[in-house]
Amino acid sequence: MRKMCDVLEVSRSRFYAWLRTPESEHSRANRVLLSEMRIAFDRSRQTYGSPRLTVELNESGVSCSENRVARLMRLGGIRAIGKRKYRVTTNSNHNHPVADNLLNRQFSVDQPNAVWLSDISVPQQAV
Repeated sequence: MRKMCDVLEVSRSRFYAWLRTPESEHSRANRVLLSEMRIAFDRSRQTYGSPRLTVELNESGVSCSENRVARLMRLGGIRAIGKRKYRVTTNSNHNHPVADNLLNRQFSVDQPNAVWLSDISVPQQAV
């Protein structure tokens, strides 16, 4: 116990006093609210942030503010998963010159060094 108190930089008497102190009403209410938040968050398929989660909880009869929900989400490690926006990467409507397809998918050749190929695709990143 002494080593743990040394690591936490508290006296042993303060640690034992903390053990005897009952949990505060506010702390207990936050714990209950966090469990309600997790249920509502999972129901939303983990897409609701603090504003929508606050509305959901208030409609179900749990009174809370958006700031309290945001704080408890941070402390509880709850984070909304957003969808990525679709992004157009190809612009086919342009007036730039386009190279002719001279090879026409004929990859067999009679002599060496007559046809050169390359791959311009981007390799997938390992996750």
